[in-house]
Amino acid sequence: MYTLKKSLGQHFLKDENICRKIVEALQAHTFSNLVEVGPGGGALTKYLLQLSNINFKAVEIDTEKVEYLEQTYPAIKDKIVHESFLDTAKPFNEKFTVVGNFPYNISTQILFKILEWKEEVECVVGMFQKEVALRVAAKEGTKVYGVMSVLIQAFYKVEYLFDVHEKCFNPPPKVKSGVIRLLPLQKVPVMRSEKDFFLLVKTAFNQRRKMLRNAVKSLFDTKTLQDEIFNKRAEQLRVEDFASLTFKMKQ
Repeated sequence: MYTLKKSLGQHFLKDENICRKIVEALQAHTFSNLVEVGPGGGALTKYLLQLSNINFKAVEIDTEKVEYLEQTYPAIKDKIVHESFLDTAKPFNEKFTVVGNFPYNISTQILFKILEWKEEVECVVGMFQKEVALRVAAKEGTKVYGVMSVLIQAFYKVEYLFDVHEKCFNPPPKVKSGVIRLLPLQKVPVMRSEKDFFLLVKTAFNQRRKMLRNAVKSLFDTKTLQDEIFNKRAEQLRVEDFASLTFKMKQ
């Protein structure tokens, strides 16, 4: 068998029904290339290896789990990328889908990595700490709406699929989990540049309790800041509002 490493945030899924639900959510959309992040003990992997006509890769940093997977599931031989997902190169040159029970200690960083690859990532079905999943799916006007909500929703449609109870894992985490699906938007909001958009969103939410006028005053000239929209707080702005404002930022 294998040991569980707290340092890697390992909580392995053991509920077969949840595994099947994740695979079902995955199969709702066609794909040819699939990468699993952190297969661990292979609870999900064994189902993914059964999918026909799929190019499959699994990214796993833990040497012990790599050895375990290769011994337990011979079909995975040569399909494992033995490194951290955060350090790995793009797994496929064509479009691909990402799936995983993401390690909770790096789940936000995983999402930023997916944003870097958004031209190629055509679907994500991932399990997160419920709080993170809800934040990614949050709409404007709510307290959990923030940087991650806006940046992901600028490029992806987010669906919160279902909750996962602590007892579905070994060892049970101290938090509830949730599974979400990301699908690329047909039409991305028009923005001056992604760099400006990211800067504006991060600056606005950095002081989210302040009126937008005060939070982002370094990015706009005094005349522009008189616009009514700056009377709002960051959490009241839609993704499209942030995108539109990039055209008014100082050059």
